[in-house]
Amino acid sequence: MPIVALGVLALALGTLQSVVEPALPLLQGELGIGPAEGALIGNTLLITGAVIAPVAGKLGDRYGGKRVLVRLMAVVAAGGMLAALAPNLPVLLLGQVLQGVMVGALPLSFILVRKHLPAGTSQAAIGLVVALFTGGGMVGTLMAGPIAEGLSWHWMFALPTIVIIATASVVARLLTPDRPVPSHDRIDWPGLLLLSGTLLAFMLGLVRVTSTGLSPAVGAIAVVVAALASGWVVIERRAVSPMVDLRMLAKPAMWHACVFTFVITVGSGMVIFLLPQLFAVSGDGYGLGVGTTDIGLFLLPGAVAGAVSDSVGGIAARRFGPRAVVVVGTVVTAATMIALASLHTEAWQLVLAKVLTAFAAGVGTTALLAGTATAVGTGDIGIATGLLVVTRVIGVALGAQVGGAILASGTDPLTGLPAESAFATGFAVAGLVAALSLLVVHITKKGVRA
Repeated sequence: MPIVALGVLALALGTLQSVVEPALPLLQGELGIGPAEGALIGNTLLITGAVIAPVAGKLGDRYGGKRVLVRLMAVVAAGGMLAALAPNLPVLLLGQVLQGVMVGALPLSFILVRKHLPAGTSQAAIGLVVALFTGGGMVGTLMAGPIAEGLSWHWMFALPTIVIIATASVVARLLTPDRPVPSHDRIDWPGLLLLSGTLLAFMLGLVRVTSTGLSPAVGAIAVVVAALASGWVVIERRAVSPMVDLRMLAKPAMWHACVFTFVITVGSGMVIFLLPQLFAVSGDGYGLGVGTTDIGLFLLPGAVAGAVSDSVGGIAARRFGPRAVVVVGTVVTAATMIALASLHTEAWQLVLAKVLTAFAAGVGTTALLAGTATAVGTGDIGIATGLLVVTRVIGVALGAQVGGAILASGTDPLTGLPAESAFATGFAVAGLVAALSLLVVHITKKGVRA
């Protein structure tokens, strides 16, 4: 029963994580905010996830997986209920920040499954937990519209949160506590705080530039970002057990993979943000003007393609090599985005673009993860893959924020709608960013030969 509860918990967490994407245009309308501010709603969750991911497993090993999981779920539940009751954007953003710690649930669930089940059974159970989390993402994509339109957008946060509270209670009551593993490694709390502060300040700076242009406030934010980033680098270089071991970047295989991952995910983040906006907008000769339910249905094939790509990426990397997979994925993404800049008036065009780009980005980033894991020493696998996960999240968040900034800068002040040219610009920029990966491949290949 407790292991079943872990699976249901993963399903509910995946649902809560994914409800924002199809409902983002609705949230912008309900809260009276523009695209740049709207992009922050999803990005705050990503940022928290980026800083929690590298330390969740360490916390579980040190203090016990059950103990840490229950406490993290209390934070997620508080964030979910705060989002459900949010009267305005700042409160909703705070709720999303708290919800972001859900990223730590997966490694903690793996710890519990591994300690409570035999080796052969635990492997199957871990696969089931991952599959349910992914499936929850699809459920959230489909459920967000009917719940938001039938009840209100508040309930699309409340219902998954209620399930999380119930299943976490079952886990807390019935699962036997696991024994902590003594460790002398310190948790890099200063690094966590500085990185999250840097990312949040940077995203807020992008929003400010979009709304007011260059101003003294923007300059002040830039100074804050530079100070926080510099402090984070200093802390990470001196920390005994850093959150992100920056010395790993000195290895060519590592920094090549980070650059590839960042460029790929920036383009992917732009697509993730721009497509729901175009589905929802009803302009003169462009946009579909559909509701949240239909947006979820249109996005579902892309969610399925993204889930499938995670399993294909590792196989493709082993068969053809990570570099070849990245090149193919980049060509597909760039060609799709550049075509979409001029062909975006029919639903099938947008759905196909979402499928192709989700699959290409997923295959490329997974291939890089798999390739990096085999290129570094056994003792560095956790550090290297953790660095790539952080890079992946930052890239998606930055891409979404850039997409929001492009739409905000192209919004007609009279109608409040982004111009068609803004969408075309956004897709073209996403295509050019993706094509930049080819230049990176060429440069790094020359460097390797040299």
